[in-house]
Amino acid sequence: MTSLRILLIEDDPRTARLLAAGLAPEGHLVEVAADGRTGLLRAAGENWDLLIVDRMLPGLDGLGLVRTLRAAGIATPVLFLTALGDVDERVEGLRAGGDDYLVKPFALPELSARMAALVRRGAPKAATVLRVADLELDRMTRQVTRAGEPIPLKPREYELLDYLMRHAGQVVTRTMLLEEVWNFHFDPRTTVVESHISRLRAKIDRGHSKELLQTVRGAGYRLGDDS
Repeated sequence: MTSLRILLIEDDPRTARLLAAGLAPEGHLVEVAADGRTGLLRAAGENWDLLIVDRMLPGLDGLGLVRTLRAAGIATPVLFLTALGDVDERVEGLRAGGDDYLVKPFALPELSARMAALVRRGAPKAATVLRVADLELDRMTRQVTRAGEPIPLKPREYELLDYLMRHAGQVVTRTMLLEEVWNFHFDPRTTVVESHISRLRAKIDRGHSKELLQTVRGAGYRLGDDS
C-alpha cells in the first residue's frame, strides 16, 4: 500500500499515540484532531487520503462530522472506529457516509488491511470542471470563464480560485489559504492573502450584478452563490 496522509479524529490520547506509532513504520503520515469540531475543520480544509474517525467525540460526534462532510461534497474515505459494536450502530455509521467500520479493541494488522481495501476501492475522481453559478474553472485547460467570458489569471490567482471553488459555500480562513495555496505553515505577517483576494474579486466579480467572492468578517472568505 502506498503511503497515506491520514487524519485521525480521536479524543483518547493513548489510542491516538498507539495508532500513529503503529502506522508510521508503514510510511503513513498520521495527524491527530482531538475533538469533533477541530476534526471537521481540518477534514474539510485540507487534503487527506483517509479519515479515521472515532464515533464518540466531544463537541461534535463522528456521525455528525461525517454527515456534514458528505453534505459538503467531500468524498474522502472514512473508516469509523468505535466501541459500539451492535449491528444497528454499524449500519448507522455506514448510512452517515462512512466507508468501513472497525470495533474496538482491534488488531493493527486488521486496521491496515481495511485501510488497504479502502485505497483499492478508490475515492471518486475529482471533477475536472468546477462551477459556482456562472463561474467555471476547467482544471484540465486551466481556463476560467464567467458567463462564458474568459478571465485571465496569474498562476497564484488561479491556485487561489481553484481552492476556493473546491470549497465553495464554505468559509475558509486566512491560515487555511496560507497553508494550502502558499504552503506557509507559519504566519509571514504580510497582506499577501488580502491583496490576492482583492485582485481575484476584481477579476471575477467586476461588471457582474452578483458578487460571488465574499469576505466573512472575523472569519475568512467564502465563494458562493447565495441566490
